Amino acid sequence: MKINGTPYRSVWVNEKDGWSVHIFDQTRLPFSLDILRLTTQQDVAHAISTMQVRGAPLIGAVAAYGLALALRQDAGDTAMEQNAAMLAATRPTAINLRWAIERMLKALRPVAPQDRVAAAYAEAGRICDEDAAQNEAIGRHGLELIRALAKSRPAGTQINLLTHCNAGWIATVDWGTALAPIYMAHDEGLNVHVWVDETRPRNQGAALTAWELGSHGVPHTVIADNAGGHLMQHGLVDLVIVGTDRVTRTGDVANKIGTYLKALAAQDNNVPFWVALPSTTIDWTVANGVTEIPIEERAASEITHVAGRDANGALTRVQITPDRSPAANPAFDVTPARLVTGLITERGCCPATEAGLHTLFPEQ
Repeated sequence: MKINGTPYRSVWVNEKDGWSVHIFDQTRLPFSLDILRLTTQQDVAHAISTMQVRGAPLIGAVAAYGLALALRQDAGDTAMEQNAAMLAATRPTAINLRWAIERMLKALRPVAPQDRVAAAYAEAGRICDEDAAQNEAIGRHGLELIRALAKSRPAGTQINLLTHCNAGWIATVDWGTALAPIYMAHDEGLNVHVWVDETRPRNQGAALTAWELGSHGVPHTVIADNAGGHLMQHGLVDLVIVGTDRVTRTGDVANKIGTYLKALAAQDNNVPFWVALPSTTIDWTVANGVTEIPIEERAASEITHVAGRDANGALTRVQITPDRSPAANPAFDVTPARLVTGLITERGCCPATEAGLHTLFPEQ
C-alpha cells in the first residue's frame, strides 16, 4: 500500500544495514510515522509484546525475521529452539505467531547451522510474500460481497460498512484482511463509507484504521465503541466486516475485545457479520473457542490511562480513573460461530462451520 504516494510493506529487510528488520512503530501512529530498526530477536520480542508491531499476520511475519536475527548470533540447535520458544511466547492469542515459528523451525532443522541464516531470511521472505498474496485474494473475494450490496441498491447509494479494531495493511504484510475488500471497492468507484470503532482501550480503530482509510481517501467516520448497535438499529450499517487473531476449526472467532458485542447487535438487526482471515489464522486443533483459546490479559494501565496529542502537539498520557480503582484488561473476546454470517479467506467465502471450512480446505 502507499503512504503519500510511496509504496510500502509493513515489514522489510535492509540488506545494506546488517540485514536489519524495519517496521513502523504503531504506537506512534497516527501522529508520527516512525520507522523502527530491529537488529536482535530481543528487539523483535519487545516490539511484539509492546504492540509496536501488531496484527496477527504481521506479528507472525516479524517473528519469523526475529528468528533469522537470532541465528545471526547463534545458529546452533539449542539456541535456535530456545529463541524460537521465546518469540512464540510474546503474545498468546494470535495463532499466526506460533504458526510462523513452527514453519520456520520445520524449514531450518534439517539445514546445517552454517547455512541457517540465509535459509531463515529466505523462508521469512516467503512467509511475507505469501501473506501479501493471501490478503490480496481475500480482498477480491470480499469485494464480491460489497458489489452484491451495491447492485441491490439504487445506483450510487452509499454502502455503510462497520469494522472493529484494525485489520488493514498495517496489521498484515500488505493489503490487510477486513480492509482489503474496502480498499478494492473504493478503488473500483463504489460509494463506500466506513464506520470505524474507536476500539478501546488502545484505540487501534481511531488511530490506525482511520489513519489508513484517510491516507487512501476512503470516506469514514470514527465512532465510540458502543455506538455500533445504535447505528444498526437505525439502518445505518449494511455490513460488518472484521479481522481475527484466531479461528477454530468450527468457525468460532477470537478478535479484539468488543467484537462479540458487535456480532450480537448485528444478529439482532439482521446485519451480515463477516470475518476476513488468511488460512494461517485457522487453528485446526481447537474446536471450542470460548473454552480453548487463551485470552491475553494486558496491563491495567491501558485502561486507566489514555494516550493522545495535547494542545501543543506533544504526545502524552493522562490518567482517566480514580487512583484506587483496579482495572481488568482482557485483550480479546470470542464470537461463537452461530453469530458469524461467513468467513472470507484467500480461497473464497464459506459458512463459519467445520463443514464450511473443509469445503475450502479439504486437505485439513
